[in-house]
Amino acid sequence: MKSAKILKKKISDPNQITTGMIITYHFWPGIIEIAMRAGMDYVVIDLEHLTFDHSQVAEACAIGRREDFPILIRPAAAEFTPLRLAMDLGPCGLLIPYVENAEDMKTIRDAVYLKPRGRRRPGGRGNYWVSDFNYETWQSEVEEDLIILPQIESIKGLENIKAIAEDPLSTAMAVGPYDLSADLGVCFDPSAPDLLEALKKIKAEALKVGKPMWMIGDGPTLVSQGYHFICLTEPIMFLETKLSQLNSLTKQSENNHKNEDADKIVLP
Repeated sequence: MKSAKILKKKISDPNQITTGMIITYHFWPGIIEIAMRAGMDYVVIDLEHLTFDHSQVAEACAIGRREDFPILIRPAAAEFTPLRLAMDLGPCGLLIPYVENAEDMKTIRDAVYLKPRGRRRPGGRGNYWVSDFNYETWQSEVEEDLIILPQIESIKGLENIKAIAEDPLSTAMAVGPYDLSADLGVCFDPSAPDLLEALKKIKAEALKVGKPMWMIGDGPTLVSQGYHFICLTEPIMFLETKLSQLNSLTKQSENNHKNEDADKIVLP
């Protein structure tokens, strides 16, 4: 997968800032072009919380394949069937929620690799990645460069971070800061010492094995904290925030003009 190779090369360089977004609330294939025009490096289509039309998701993956733009999918769970079906849609990688131990990594391996390394039975639009259907072709054109981002979202996952990070299948470590904060009992205080210590531990274990950490949040702040593989936003949440700001500024401007008018002397 050329798009996977491109993204892997970017995130392997700690001096390069790699940015993207995760699409959760509203998806249509045209948003991929918007992300590309905005200069982003990747997109994650989130199937954990909502089920988008799979033909549209497959079309978005096809756009990524044709344009060498990385499209990843977050499946519903770190379970065999959701993982296998996500692969059939044709992404260049997976952001996998709630990974907690080495056994979960084995399940992921079974779902994304063909026999004998795994148990995947390929089908769907994902088959368009390969030039033929020989096993060696699947290995060289799909499996070798597949991006796997296990999300640490629980205390159990945090306790097993070393084994998850060391697994050869994981490309980078990832985190779900909201769910992790809930499991830590500090939902949602992004400045809570327990959460900050957990994030520090995830990042450190990833660095020990030469892997980056995927983090979501305010881009400039994350860069200042030493992150370089960044998810900037969810686009509908970003739109709501910007609309709220614009609305507030506009109405404040109206009030300022009224105050200015009140100070004026109106001559007869």
